[in-house]
Amino acid sequence: MLRRFWLFFAQAVTVLLALMFIVATLKPQWLQHQGQFGKQLAEPIVALREVAPGIGIGGGPAQGSYADAAQKAMPAVVNVFSSKDGSLPPDPRQNDPLFRYFFGNPNNNHKQQDQPAANLGSGVIVSPDGYILTNQHVIDGADQIEIALSDGRTTTAKVVGADPETDLAVLKITLPNLPTITLGRMDQARVGDVVLAIGNPFGVGQTVTMGIISALGRNHLGINTFENFIQTDAPINPGNSGGALVDVHGNLLGINTAIYSRSGGSLGIGFAIPVSTARSVLESIITTGSVTRGWIGVEPQDVTPEIAESFGLNQKSGAIVAGVLQGGPADKAGIKPGDILISVNGEEITDTTRLLNVIAQIKPGTDAKIHLVRKNKDMDLDVLIGKRPPPPKQPEQEDGEDDDNGG
Repeated sequence: MLRRFWLFFAQAVTVLLALMFIVATLKPQWLQHQGQFGKQLAEPIVALREVAPGIGIGGGPAQGSYADAAQKAMPAVVNVFSSKDGSLPPDPRQNDPLFRYFFGNPNNNHKQQDQPAANLGSGVIVSPDGYILTNQHVIDGADQIEIALSDGRTTTAKVVGADPETDLAVLKITLPNLPTITLGRMDQARVGDVVLAIGNPFGVGQTVTMGIISALGRNHLGINTFENFIQTDAPINPGNSGGALVDVHGNLLGINTAIYSRSGGSLGIGFAIPVSTARSVLESIITTGSVTRGWIGVEPQDVTPEIAESFGLNQKSGAIVAGVLQGGPADKAGIKPGDILISVNGEEITDTTRLLNVIAQIKPGTDAKIHLVRKNKDMDLDVLIGKRPPPPKQPEQEDGEDDDNGG
């Protein structure tokens, strides 16, 4: 009996499979019917086009993507929180009236509490030893500085040294396995090169923006004493100060410092300190704790066509001496007001910025040969270069005043 049952079952299955084969061959649409609950689930609800596996996300960056450069540089860019009176910065959302309306404050009143002055910026880890480059205005006057890494670690930092005349500062942290950025080469940078700006704008978290190098060697901006900026249209906003400007390979080209803005937001004109300047300041601060520059003690002015015409000068470029510090190196060497400085140690002086930069690079205590024009007559004088005195201390800003340099 059991044997006959299994024989009948096997024959029925064979016939059913044969019928399904015939239907699938001749009428495949019959098998696609799903009854009253809708169409088959195997087909999409709407016709869509999808990227093939291994292309784009998950299969390497798409053509024109800068993901590799960003991923290479981002771990070395940190958030810098600095505060006075020994307090960490408050929750930035407390500055939002709508946030305070719904969530109040620790005292549950409608008047915002007095809070310690705080700065929010960015920094770049440039050494496995824990040295960080940032802007001087980010940490100026801070009692406490906290660093937040992209991997979630936080630690306090100490100030190794600062250089207000370039708006650079060096911090030091002590943590194991620190990511570091690779320094690029400014001599290979060109106007039109694509660059990425990495930082912490408005405190929203680490952000990458893209643009190009708009100009090189920007000066006469009145931002710093020594200016040689990279100009870029990569969006830079408050909180980006001290962050990294990198090339398409993820190498550091500059330290983002300031923006040109009438509203506080990015207008497509940002400025970064070149990596060559940043490296020089970094090495000097680590070695001596400060930056030593040459100085001759003159008050220079650019030779403009109007000045040349009013003084009857044949010289149309250079730096005219408007004043000489009594007892300074220039005074001792015989330089007088009205002299036009043409070159220093063979390097042409085109304007006051060029004069400051050339003199600053000369080691104090060494002689420099200065070629000048006095009453349309050429002269050469030897000047014993002195040490540039520190800039006068700027008065502290009033509470609530923005001191982020716009960047």
